[in-house]
Amino acid sequence: MPQIDVIAVVGPRAPERVRCAKRLAERSGRAFIPATRLAPAVDPIEEALDLVPWTTPSGGAVVEFPAATSVIDLIGALTDPFAPTRLLAVVCVVDAEHLAADLADEEYVTRAVGGGEVEHTARAWLTVTQLEHATTIVLANADRVPAAQRDALLGLLGVIAPSARLHPADADSPVAVPLDTGVMGAAQGRAGWTRALSGDAIRPVGGGVSAFRYENLRPLHPWRLHLLLDDRFASGEFGMIVRSAGFCRLASRPGVVAQWEQVGGMFDLVPVADAVRPDDEDELLAVGQDLFVAGLGLHRAALTAALDEVALSDDELLAGVAAWRTYPDPFPDWLVPGGSDR
Repeated sequence: MPQIDVIAVVGPRAPERVRCAKRLAERSGRAFIPATRLAPAVDPIEEALDLVPWTTPSGGAVVEFPAATSVIDLIGALTDPFAPTRLLAVVCVVDAEHLAADLADEEYVTRAVGGGEVEHTARAWLTVTQLEHATTIVLANADRVPAAQRDALLGLLGVIAPSARLHPADADSPVAVPLDTGVMGAAQGRAGWTRALSGDAIRPVGGGVSAFRYENLRPLHPWRLHLLLDDRFASGEFGMIVRSAGFCRLASRPGVVAQWEQVGGMFDLVPVADAVRPDDEDELLAVGQDLFVAGLGLHRAALTAALDEVALSDDELLAGVAAWRTYPDPFPDWLVPGGSDR
């Protein structure tokens, strides 16, 4: 059976998302599978894979996914070589009037992941990852916000998702959404933070939007990091930090590198793996923090200084690993892939 070409449409707001998806289907002559058809299923992505083969192969399909869909899982499933689909594009539709709120939404959604396990995911994280992995971003209702706000939103989207084509769309605009189509692979490396940490230059943006890369080889003191995140990070002291992501290491958990994930008020540290041997202090000092930070009105110097203060001092560094393990550490325990518990 030939694979069916699919354009996936995602986004946090149903009215704007479905309107865009329907228009794409109508203008391209493709079948339309709405999110309302997928949402009742235990796994909407698997449901889409079951439904797509029933569409016309020559035309393909536009599939609108529910807001709570993980775009990373979506891309992985639809690009699987054994799947009945060929993923051509991921279109993320966001509403200009509500984008800031969607990127700060701390509500969690749950889904069954098998074996009786339940996964909890912040809506803000779902939204930002949908943006980061999109090939096209539609800023709907762009005419309903002041021009300066629209330009700032487009600038922010440009640093979060530098690979995506940005399309501001007025309410009820009949203009077709421009698409860059081509068979997508599972690993795209589209997110602004992954590109910045890979060495790509961060382009300057106006309208109060900025982004930068922070690097420091010294591990972080867990308690001081906790205080920074709890008391100062979201207070506005450093401007509005919309997105930060990358890798870091807590001194109390030597040898383990964690992925730093922050969007709005949501923050998480996820262990990646045992990166170095905790008894080899030379290796420990070769792996530190590498973070991407993006936001509005950022005070880069102040935030850099605050992060530097969280890193170990000279005396703490010289005290060695045994002392580091005794530092108060309020973060949840980790089950380290390929390593040990913490």
